[in-house]
Amino acid sequence: MVNYLIVGESADNAEKAPGRLPKNTRKGIEMRFFQKTNLAEKISEALSSVLPVTGIVLLLLVTFVPVSSAMFMSFIIGAVMLILGMGLFSLGADMAMSPMGEYVGSKMTASKKIWVVVLVSFFVGVMITVSEPDLQVLANQISSIENIVLILAVGIGVGLLLVMSMLRILFRIKLKYLLLVLYAAVFVLAFIVPENFIAVSFDSGGVTTGPMTVPFIMALGVGVSAISSDDGEDSSFGMVALCSVGPILAVMLLGIIYPSEASADTVYPMPPITSTSRDIVSLFLEAVPHYMWEISLALGPILAFFLIFRLIFRGGDSLGKILVGILYTYVGLVLFLTGVNVGFMPVGNYLGSAIAGSDYKWLIIPLGMIIGYFIVAAEPAVHVLTKQVEEVTAGAIPKKMLSLSLSLGVAVSVGIAMLRALTGISIFYILIPGYAIALALTFFVPDIFTSIAFDSGGVASGPMTATFLLPFAVGACTAVGGNVVTDAFGVVAMVAMTPLIAIQILGLVYKLRLSKKEKEAHKEESVSTEDDIIDL
Repeated sequence: MVNYLIVGESADNAEKAPGRLPKNTRKGIEMRFFQKTNLAEKISEALSSVLPVTGIVLLLLVTFVPVSSAMFMSFIIGAVMLILGMGLFSLGADMAMSPMGEYVGSKMTASKKIWVVVLVSFFVGVMITVSEPDLQVLANQISSIENIVLILAVGIGVGLLLVMSMLRILFRIKLKYLLLVLYAAVFVLAFIVPENFIAVSFDSGGVTTGPMTVPFIMALGVGVSAISSDDGEDSSFGMVALCSVGPILAVMLLGIIYPSEASADTVYPMPPITSTSRDIVSLFLEAVPHYMWEISLALGPILAFFLIFRLIFRGGDSLGKILVGILYTYVGLVLFLTGVNVGFMPVGNYLGSAIAGSDYKWLIIPLGMIIGYFIVAAEPAVHVLTKQVEEVTAGAIPKKMLSLSLSLGVAVSVGIAMLRALTGISIFYILIPGYAIALALTFFVPDIFTSIAFDSGGVASGPMTATFLLPFAVGACTAVGGNVVTDAFGVVAMVAMTPLIAIQILGLVYKLRLSKKEKEAHKEESVSTEDDIIDL
């Protein structure tokens, strides 16, 4: 049981509720969460998140792994674009994506028609997944499956699981029971599907919940749970967790019926050594139109759907504010994806290859852990989750504590992923025990921590993982002559798994602390009662 202190009230008079906040209080918190935020503040947050990773990589580039001035300059430009892009995206998510998701969720739930919930949920799930930039990045690195086939399979998987998530909220089904059933199905299929599809399947589940999907889906859950019920666990969390399982199942089924072996395209174009500063700038400028078109295809259907939905149901936040937020989101994602793909991805691949190909190849494990520790803070979706967790729980789960738990979990996962890249250890020996521990913990921690933990696994494995850590692992695996598909792929899956354990351990600590405080309070109350009896 976890007690949450209500914002704006004194500790003496605050209303407390086990496991969730009262509905009217949550609504107020959610309103404040979605208020317009200063752009300078967002840029500052992005700078503090990206700077540690940038500093570590720069230190490696000027000492242990020297590179050409062209690649060095490319990385610097990419880092600047990443920071600006993340700041703009975060502001856009607050102003547009989150309010849109909450509005759609609340309106379709208020309609009280199951068929509306099912139809809208499935359509939104498919549409927003197909538009997810992270999925595009992963699909482009798998050469044996047509992009459209993989993307549509993943989209359908998310759509079906989003429907299940909505029905779970409406019918008040415990998240842990669904997770047990779904992951049991995953591991049964894992023994049937070709080995080359295992890592790709789990990676698909990780990249699906990226910067486009997380704000919308989490807000959708807030809108639904705010209308549906005041009882039970806080259902606004756990939707990302369920939606992450859909792609795993979908790609595994695709692997069973698809007549080919999964193989990877591991070519990461790097600027020529003779490139001038003008050539480097031209690389970024040439890439911008591609990502402008890609993000247009991503945001266009979502905006069109929302406008039609708004015309049908009426009301909602200021349309002008939402359109401005969409513009911020658009520009931010274009800058972000251009920066990571042109500046970060080639450097990540080169670093992994150079370190693993040296006489000190085992250094890649501690270096990977350090990079993993800091890189999770640079994920845009992580900021969305940690802030919403802190707001909805009224500070009972602090943002800093949640971020620290995530960083430690990801550090461990990247270290294990680097070990796999060097040795070729089967991903089965890691994922099966890892998920077994995570699922077992669901019976010992408060329900809200289970929901947040499985959501955290999805959001931790975002664009920074797909565009830096995956090429980093591919470079290391290639340098030691390993199988890229079975040994390097899976790093996203590892990053998505360890937060499930780390956050639930955090929940266990909170539960034990609370239990200790309750016992002390009960003891003091008993002593006070005995004193009163003696006085009488």
